[in-house]
Amino acid sequence: MAGERPAWWWWASIGTALVVLMAAPSYLDIADQLDISIIFILALLALSMGFLWGQGGMLSFGQTAFFGLGGYSYAVLALNTGETTSAFFIAIALSMAFALAVGYFMIYGRISDIYLSVITLVVTLILEKGIRATSGDQYVIGSVRLNGQNGIPTVPSLQLPWNPGTELFIDGVFYLSAALLVLVYVGLRLLLASSFGRVLVGIRENERRVELLGYDARRYKLAAFVLAGGIAGLAGVLYGVWGNFVSPAMFHLNQAAQVVIWVIVGGKSWLIGPVAGTAVVQYLSNWLGTQGVGQVSLWLGVVLMIFVLVFREGLLPTAALAIAWVRRRLGRREA
Repeated sequence: MAGERPAWWWWASIGTALVVLMAAPSYLDIADQLDISIIFILALLALSMGFLWGQGGMLSFGQTAFFGLGGYSYAVLALNTGETTSAFFIAIALSMAFALAVGYFMIYGRISDIYLSVITLVVTLILEKGIRATSGDQYVIGSVRLNGQNGIPTVPSLQLPWNPGTELFIDGVFYLSAALLVLVYVGLRLLLASSFGRVLVGIRENERRVELLGYDARRYKLAAFVLAGGIAGLAGVLYGVWGNFVSPAMFHLNQAAQVVIWVIVGGKSWLIGPVAGTAVVQYLSNWLGTQGVGQVSLWLGVVLMIFVLVFREGLLPTAALAIAWVRRRLGRREA
């Protein structure tokens, strides 16, 4: 919970999860490593939405815009310079700069929450349509053609900074995406336990009251928006590294809708909820695809309706409430 310092068992759980993740590639084949790595990467994207929406109260459909911008920025920079480490960090910085520019005009312009959602959705659609319209030979950045809806192939893998010329293999991408997911989650959890996190959650609950206490709510909301944009950009960079390919589908409205589904299924009130929601929905999508049921998106829509109508708080909060109810019942019987 925001404002509470993590207990010892939380740190023990994080350490155990890291040990398990670092040992996992030894027991997984390459196909499984690829499948799990993409879940880690998409969970980062969902975590950016979960932090901004669940903790900051801002529903943004622009996370896929920052996601795609991060991937394209990395691809263009890495292909032009041949140096991937600086391209990695510059791409994230560009995503944050774009989030700063968009967020400043919305938040300092006192745009209401519903219009913030609409504007971020429009920005995402504009970027997608713009990228799809770059199929001509004249759309070149440096020596890299954008290729329109065909995307940019042969995106370089990350090179090890201490060993130039050596690229990360599939297991290296697994380790990197797992470590960054845990690192970002821990960082956000500690941030929410700080005074910044307490003020941010206070703004979510009652912005006017927080301002009457002397805090500039716009500054806190803008900082959260930029941070979430950077996390989404990081996910986009990792996506380009994972598949060695970026395309306009990264900006697509379907991708934006999927992020919302992941957050709702896992539970937006818990920071770990979007991560769990991503894992559940992606596993379910893969399973439905192998069963030949067709129209996987239709079945995912049914799942979303069930969670919205029955499990309104999301998977993890509902499970916690169920466990607490069982414990109370058992306690009454013992009494």
